[in-house]
Amino acid sequence: MSHAFLQTLAWLPRAGDDFRTRCREIKQSQDSAAVGQQLRTLATQALDANQLERLADLIKSLRGADRDLRPLTPFRLGLIGNGTLDFIEPALIATAARHGIALECVRTAYGQVVQEVLDPNSTLCRAAPDAVLVALDYRALPLRAAVGDAAAAAEAVAASVQQFEMIRGALQRNCNAISIFQSLATPPEPLFGSFDRVLPGTNRQLINETNRALVDLVARNSSSAVLLDVAAIAETVGTAEWFSPSEWNMAKLPFSDVMVPLYADHVARLLAALRGKTRRCLVLDLDNTMWGGIIGDDGVDGIRLAQGDAVGEAFLSIQQMALSLRARGIVLAVSSKNEDATARLPFRNHPEMLVREEHIAVFQANWKDKASNIAAIAETLNLGLESFVLLDDNPAERALVRSSLPQVGVPELPEDPALYPLALSAAGYFESIALSAEDRQRAAFYEGNARRVALKAEVTDMAAYLKSLEMEITFEPFDEVGRARISQLINKSNQFNLTTRRYTEADVAQAENDPACFTLQVRLSDNVGDNGMISVIICREASPDTWSIDTWLMSCRVLGRQVENMVLAEIARHAQRAGIRRLIGEYLPTERNVMVKDHYQKLGFTLRSEKPNGETEWELALPVHITPAPMVITRRGFAEDVADVAHAG
Repeated sequence: MSHAFLQTLAWLPRAGDDFRTRCREIKQSQDSAAVGQQLRTLATQALDANQLERLADLIKSLRGADRDLRPLTPFRLGLIGNGTLDFIEPALIATAARHGIALECVRTAYGQVVQEVLDPNSTLCRAAPDAVLVALDYRALPLRAAVGDAAAAAEAVAASVQQFEMIRGALQRNCNAISIFQSLATPPEPLFGSFDRVLPGTNRQLINETNRALVDLVARNSSSAVLLDVAAIAETVGTAEWFSPSEWNMAKLPFSDVMVPLYADHVARLLAALRGKTRRCLVLDLDNTMWGGIIGDDGVDGIRLAQGDAVGEAFLSIQQMALSLRARGIVLAVSSKNEDATARLPFRNHPEMLVREEHIAVFQANWKDKASNIAAIAETLNLGLESFVLLDDNPAERALVRSSLPQVGVPELPEDPALYPLALSAAGYFESIALSAEDRQRAAFYEGNARRVALKAEVTDMAAYLKSLEMEITFEPFDEVGRARISQLINKSNQFNLTTRRYTEADVAQAENDPACFTLQVRLSDNVGDNGMISVIICREASPDTWSIDTWLMSCRVLGRQVENMVLAEIARHAQRAGIRRLIGEYLPTERNVMVKDHYQKLGFTLRSEKPNGETEWELALPVHITPAPMVITRRGFAEDVADVAHAG
């Protein structure tokens, strides 16, 4: 069951008979603003090879016609490998739309891996890809050694990893591209049986050691390399099913063609993670999702949620997965058609309940439809709808949310609740390429934000409310410690982001060390909790007396707390010390950053120019007086501000 569930992408709804018609309607549509979302909705179905190819052709034709594909985010992916990759490209393009990516692939000649990465003028390097999928399997590497010869085995592994390192360095140097390395799947033909894993020189032992070394390489070079765990994908479906010797012999297909949709989905979710599109909130239904039975009818003693009961243990496993996701920073919320007091009873009174009220950031139990409740949760948490996933056993509720809120991830669930965790995990909504200390704390950040919203509703004097929070803002320049988080924010922030320029960790490091750049990482805490890093600033020297604000982004969690005023005051302070007389700010409009259209105007900038597409440029003459907000200011890491702590407001 699990094998078939994964191979057929059973967490996705089946494509309807009208698939071709819908493709044709999208191509002919005159509503440019809707095309991107329509493509994503169409892609969020379990598509076969022919449907994937048709959708890929549609996306390529729309791009060729210069159609606007927003909210899909552009991504250019290079493809190199030791097998035939032509058949993978359409699946990658179509599947990427499912994960919010408008993908363009750069294919290279068969088997030309070394030539393409080492030559700065190669097809691959001239295309300037954002990342390159290095689709090498065990057959491409010098993994041959005398069985039982430990020294020869170690040498073979070292030579293989050296090849990966050469590729990574060349792609970074010649393309400034991220390398996506595949772990190696082990072929299902053991020589000694179980002893293969122990004995040096066997395929399994060589591949295991190479994978360990490859993981270390990626960990050491996290700004220029990420891992696609093909070995794990192959193991989940079975390596005997993954590999197809006949297809390799006939066409050099690196794995069975029936696995292409699954493979493409894993690649696409990794690209989405690179663009900061990891989902951040899991919304949980209650009856027959978090426990067996209906709390309003069965009562606390009647619901099924206990060790020793097969059904009850299935629901405990769902709760355990929810808590594990929360521990890595995923926010938990509840949306249930129920009386509020009744819905809370198991959380408070059931002895086997793992998830408790304090784990839930927003608890919505009422008789409204799920779509309205999720929209309300999004507003409370100040998160975009594309950050949400709904886990609900009811097919009608799932269909309603998909129709009303297509941005929300809604996995199909099997009949057996024991497979709910598999469905949620297999869908890849929470794919990640890094885990920072702030990621672990994210759930607490949003839970604290929900408490602030409740506190704000109780007061009528905004100034008194802000003062009551006892806020502390901390300013630091970019540094190595914050680099990964800075890059993460730059790539995932969309709403409060004036330019939505995307920078890798390597780009962040370059700005950090560029004397012509001024950088800020900004943190905020208050008496409710720590908000972590909430703003990133990059200013570039446009002329001897002018700074251009290249990047200004902020977390929507802190909107309405006058943080932008304090950030501008800090920029102006350092600018004046550097002899800067003018600040230039840009607004580059996207579908999702309309909220900051008037950002610079509100801060006192003067409009310099405006283009027909809505792009604007603003100017602020220095010095300028900015009324401070009621918060403590701490500065760290600035040469002129060693241990400088000042108070404002």
